[in-house]
Amino acid sequence: MLNRSRAPNRHRHSLWALAGALLGALAGALVFAPAAWLAQGVQSASHGRLLLADAQGTVWQGHALMVLTGGPGSRDAAVLPSRLEWRLGVSSQGLKLGLAQACCIAPEVSLTLAPGWGQWRVNIQTGASKEIGQWPAGWLEGLGAPLNTLRPAGHLRLSAHDASVVRKGQGAALGGRLELDLLQTSSRLSTLDPLGSYRLTLTGDAQGSTLVNLLTLEGALQLSGQGQVDAKGLHLRGEARASSGQEAALNNLLNIIGRRTGAVSVLSIG
Repeated sequence: MLNRSRAPNRHRHSLWALAGALLGALAGALVFAPAAWLAQGVQSASHGRLLLADAQGTVWQGHALMVLTGGPGSRDAAVLPSRLEWRLGVSSQGLKLGLAQACCIAPEVSLTLAPGWGQWRVNIQTGASKEIGQWPAGWLEGLGAPLNTLRPAGHLRLSAHDASVVRKGQGAALGGRLELDLLQTSSRLSTLDPLGSYRLTLTGDAQGSTLVNLLTLEGALQLSGQGQVDAKGLHLRGEARASSGQEAALNNLLNIIGRRTGAVSVLSIG
């Protein structure tokens, strides 16, 4: 009788021990999740165009090399000179991702990932300058054609103005504004150096669309355009022209970057 009454107790104790072991293993897997898991997520989300190469550490704290590529099957690739470092922690607003990169990321930049009903909101936090970072324009060559032909030089500067991204299902919507400046840009296809400086602005609207505007800040090559970003990518229509007196120097470049109509090269992306 005594042995039979103790058998169920021993069984329950075994189940609790097994459950504890499984929970411990799961907690250990989360705490020590390798950085390669994060690298795989970034590669999938960018459709293979942004890679975290040689990722070391864990999902929570690690570092890797940032590589731009033309996507699966592409032979083009360009890597930044210093490693991206990250630290992921829990805050009252959700998960907070701190970023640092000696060459490129501005101080005080972090992302807050806040879960919601069937969605994630990513808030971009910067210092007083609003700057996220600066990158060499040559890094874009890794994306392949036509950038590997243009061979851009100069540098890129990305700024965030109350910017956030809401990810819901397969779609994403931008809140606030992002500004990408292409500064002191030049190309191997033109003898003019620099060609100019330009600003691409992405603004989220109340309908969930992302509006795009391209304008020239200064320079011999004058660019302008408007468009939007949707689930299929960037759609932009615009034009390029030479400023007065620079027509001969820019003639070859204008023939390459768009469909030529007189003095104007018609730009069409997407």
